[in-house]
This record gives sequence, C-alpha cells and structure tokens, in this order.
Amino acid sequence: MEFILATTNKNKLSEINNIAIDYGINFKLPNSDFEVIEDGNTLYENALKKARCLSIQNNNCYILSDDTGLFVDALNGAPGIHSARYETTAQKRIQKLLNALKNEENRKAKFICSMVLLAPKGNILFKSQGEIEGYITTSTEGINGFGYDPIFFIKNLNKTMAQLSFQEKNTVSHRAKALIPILEFIKTHIL
Repeated sequence: MEFILATTNKNKLSEINNIAIDYGINFKLPNSDFEVIEDGNTLYENALKKARCLSIQNNNCYILSDDTGLFVDALNGAPGIHSARYETTAQKRIQKLLNALKNEENRKAKFICSMVLLAPKGNILFKSQGEIEGYITTSTEGINGFGYDPIFFIKNLNKTMAQLSFQEKNTVSHRAKALIPILEFIKTHIL
C-alpha cells in the first residue's frame, strides 16, 4: 500500500511525514516531475486538481494533496489562493507582503489548508480543512518552517511559526489540523 503526496515541496513532505509517523504512515514524493497549473478558484479545487493529475499517473496508490493559502485581512484576503505564486521566491513573497502592509495597522491573517485523499482509482475518500489565525509581523523572526512562517505570529504562543519547534508547529498548524482527520480515516478504514 503506497501513499503519495502530490507535491514537489520536500519541506511539506517532511512536515506531513513528521505528523503521520505516529499513525505508521509514510508519504512519498511523486516519481516523475510533477507540475500542475493551480488555476482553481478555491484551495480545495487546486488540491483536487493536483491529486487527480497525480492519480492518473499512479492509479495503484493513495494520493494526498493539499493547497494552502495565507489570507490577510487588510489585503482583502490576498495573497490567498495565490500565496505560492505571489512572487518567485519565498524571500520575495515575504518582502512583497511586508511592503504591502507597510502602513497598515490591521495585520490580522490566517493560514488555511485544504486537503483531499484519493483512492487508488481516483475516487475522493476524504477531504478536510484546517486553519490558524495570527498576525503578520513587521520583520522576519525565527529559522524553522518555510514559506511565510517567519512573519506569521501566533498571539497565544507569542511566537512566529518559524520560532516554533517542529513538534510545536505540528500540533497547532493549519496543515496538522487538516491532516489529522485524514490520518484517522486512513488508520480506521484503509490500514
């Protein structure tokens, strides 16, 4: 029984596998170059598109896919579903976002992660969504994580996502909140 994660992002794979290890599940990256144009109107549409694309190439495997966005109140939800394409590199995306919020007092934001699990023949088995609320800082803080983590501040933890240990992040993150119900489903209905 093989589980493939519809991504080329090794950081995302590592994060997901660190959560899934307690369930005895290990996700793998696709064997071939995997690239999908994320042109859906929602995170779920993009996640499903990636999963279905990969399912066609790997019709004997379970496919897990996600799409994640950072939604900033002062920017009417931007970068939102375009978070990964907001700029060409993580550093440029962070700088563009900080520049866009330069004179803003309202820095409230939330990460949302939408996930879908497909059966070996491509049927949708489970879909889930997780989110976490926070604030965008004025500068980067911390060295852990990836993407927007260094500027996403979680008030009740008094840290940015990048200041959290991997164990801390994997208990509170939007991705963990979306993933755990899927792992429970796999444990109960597949393994």
